[in-house]
Amino acid sequence: MTDENPSASESEEIAYFRDTPVETVLGNHIFVLLQVAAVHLAQSPPRLESAQLVIDTLSAMLSAGGERLGEHVALYRNALAEVQQVFVRAAALANEKS
Repeated sequence: MTDENPSASESEEIAYFRDTPVETVLGNHIFVLLQVAAVHLAQSPPRLESAQLVIDTLSAMLSAGGERLGEHVALYRNALAEVQQVFVRAAALANEKS
């Protein structure tokens, strides 16, 4: 395969990114990252370092994007706040056990 002749799935992906508002693409990724953080926090024991990296990255994305992220930015911020609260509780429990 050459770069000049992309496969059908690559062409569909390029078309998706070209035709979909960037706010929608970023919103989808924000929710995926929120799920990644939640999965790491739900482990026994929680994977705090992994969750913290995702949380910090999400926080930076929301800070950098701000209101430009579109009409759902408040939802993203609230969801991040909830994951941060879960992180704080998980970290506190981990400290109690050690």
